[in-house]
Amino acid sequence: MKETWQKAYSFSNVAIDSTSTQSEKPWFYPYWKFSRPHTVIGTTCSVVGLYLMAIASVNHNINLSLIWQLLGAWVACLGGNIYIVGLNQLEDVEIDKINKPHLPLASGEFTRKQAILIISISAILAILIAGLMGPFLLGMVGISLAIGTAYSLPPIRLKRFPFWAAICIFTVRGAIVNLGLFLHFRWVLKANQEITPEVWALTLFILVFTVAIAIFKDIPDLEGDKQYNITTFTIQLGQKTVFNLSLWLLTTCYLGIVIAGILWLPSINTKFLVITHLFALGLLWWQSRKVDLQDKMAIAKFYQFIWKLFFLEYLLFPLACLSR
Repeated sequence: MKETWQKAYSFSNVAIDSTSTQSEKPWFYPYWKFSRPHTVIGTTCSVVGLYLMAIASVNHNINLSLIWQLLGAWVACLGGNIYIVGLNQLEDVEIDKINKPHLPLASGEFTRKQAILIISISAILAILIAGLMGPFLLGMVGISLAIGTAYSLPPIRLKRFPFWAAICIFTVRGAIVNLGLFLHFRWVLKANQEITPEVWALTLFILVFTVAIAIFKDIPDLEGDKQYNITTFTIQLGQKTVFNLSLWLLTTCYLGIVIAGILWLPSINTKFLVITHLFALGLLWWQSRKVDLQDKMAIAKFYQFIWKLFFLEYLLFPLACLSR
């Protein structure tokens, strides 16, 4: 819109508008981009979803003290999330100038020193708050930060290796976050430290789902990854193969959870679970038919759609548990 406006007016008016826009631009907008919004939303959904599942597992009423526990866990997890994605950007500036030039470090909106300050404060806050909230939350945040550091930071930098990169992503998003948060909220509720079948089912679903996300995310980044010798499954196998592999992994997730709901999860609203997940699977295949692998924007749009399905799962599955 800004470019269209500039073409319609004189040079002097453009200069005035540019100055005004820069001065009025919210300071938090670059920070919002730096935090990678889709990961922030994913973290928020997982915290709220596991909180509701813990409540449902003990038939407990929500009260004010539990709301504070939810907020504390959310802030600690967000701090850890921002540290992990921020460190990745800090180490990938040159790659992001090709693959993701809109990010604050790649575009020059943030300096390296500013980024280091942000991720340092985020990590410290995450550890401090988690330590105050309880041992399970502290363990979950600490392990996540350690894996996130190994993923991005030299000399380990596991993201160079597609297998280990995928292991890092689905271990944190799939297992550590789900099990750690559920155990934390059970501990807060003074319940025994038991992982219910519903949580195991959700964890397995998210594990496989996150593998699909982990291998799909590199499809639009082919050019920059090649130039900087970052080996990915897309480079090794090709875009079409990785796209189809991701699609069938996601299909396995939905069909698996439908079967689990029918055969293995008696303490759940089976009809709701089956109908909603078959509908989501139908949407997935419908959207996949629109993707042109030669169009980077189309690939990115479908990738964001997959993340929306990820967010949705943390609404659908807790609702199936609460409405049993």
